[in-house]
Amino acid sequence: MTEGHTVGSNPAAEEAARVLRTTTAVRERSRQLLDRARAGDSRWFVVEDGFMDTAARAVADVTRRRFPKLHIPFHSRWRHFEAGGVDRRAELDRLLGDVPHTVRAHAMIDLAFVSVLLDAGAGPDWNYVEPASGQTFTRSEGLAVASFHSFTSGLFSSDRNRPLQADAEGLRALVTDHLASAFQVRGNNPLVGLDGRAVLLRRLGEVIAEQPEVFGDEVQRPGGLFDMIISPLGPDVPRTADVAAHDILSQVLMSCNGIWPSGSSLEGVPLGDCWRHEAVRGEGLSDGWIPFHKLSQWLTYSLLEPFVWNGVQLRGIEQLTGLPEYRNGGLLIDSGVLRLRDEAAARESWRPADELIVEWRALTVALLDELAIEVRKLLHLDEQRLPLACVLEGGTWTAGRELAQRHRHGLPPLKVISDGTVF
Repeated sequence: MTEGHTVGSNPAAEEAARVLRTTTAVRERSRQLLDRARAGDSRWFVVEDGFMDTAARAVADVTRRRFPKLHIPFHSRWRHFEAGGVDRRAELDRLLGDVPHTVRAHAMIDLAFVSVLLDAGAGPDWNYVEPASGQTFTRSEGLAVASFHSFTSGLFSSDRNRPLQADAEGLRALVTDHLASAFQVRGNNPLVGLDGRAVLLRRLGEVIAEQPEVFGDEVQRPGGLFDMIISPLGPDVPRTADVAAHDILSQVLMSCNGIWPSGSSLEGVPLGDCWRHEAVRGEGLSDGWIPFHKLSQWLTYSLLEPFVWNGVQLRGIEQLTGLPEYRNGGLLIDSGVLRLRDEAAARESWRPADELIVEWRALTVALLDELAIEVRKLLHLDEQRLPLACVLEGGTWTAGRELAQRHRHGLPPLKVISDGTVF
């Protein structure tokens, strides 16, 4: 795998970054803060274990309602592409036609990349009307459908003869006004953070252009990751192709860490979604840091199916963690598992680097692992049939959204000032 190296950085910082790019570090350090909170040493939260059953039942109930036969897919952007009961993956297949698995995988990965990077909070006043179906979509589903049609129309491609791709040249040349038009943004239909979304995609174009060894020699595309990961196995996908989910995440973290406009760094080495917490212990320069990599993991979850659909066997899906964002974290607060020591904190505004938010996210990661065990018991499924990726989809995210709607008209329980690359 290719790993970006920062000129002038020291080996100790590089080693710390390597450690912090693992989900082992995400889990172990989140667990440290959960154990500490259970011991009563958190200045922000009290863990009320007696409410874990309440949270588990809320998740199990919503899972049964959404998936009566308990055939639960992975939590991924592809679920949002199914909004309104429309099979947009089939539409993409139709547009691609009869092409090799690798060509199909490239297009699917290109689409997943741009759609996930466009998936920040849309705000309460934006919607998207799908021309073909006439349906109106909002929030994450609206952003997914809008990004799907932007992709299929060739908005992210530099080659008008090959619209079904996102490439370095097309992404770097993306005009914010063109993105606004594609997403139907007008004075009475404002989309929060439109400029930031366009910047993120242009940065993606720059980053992949700088790494032809990862994203393609002639035309650099996010889909080049597919070849990078399976190319040792041959030019086409062999029947024995076998990939660990964490290898996909590792490549995303190493190749794309220059995208994020915010995030932390250690002696010049970008760390991405990693934050300081005084109570977190670790080796060397990684001491005091806790990683989450929420958006990179959300992207990885959304890349799993394109690999599977195109002939690759996946293993180690359970290595990925729960996503520490406001729906999953909100579920834990709204169900009573997490209680603020000072309720006034809910009325203040916080930044991702603030200790309260760092701790909330860590507790979310650790408690989701425990919650998954209880949900499996209620649904009479084991980890193989209901991995965490399916608990999230079943699941925790929807239950968190429904509780937020019930309590606060959909708003999260804590106010976080974010640019969309963390939450």
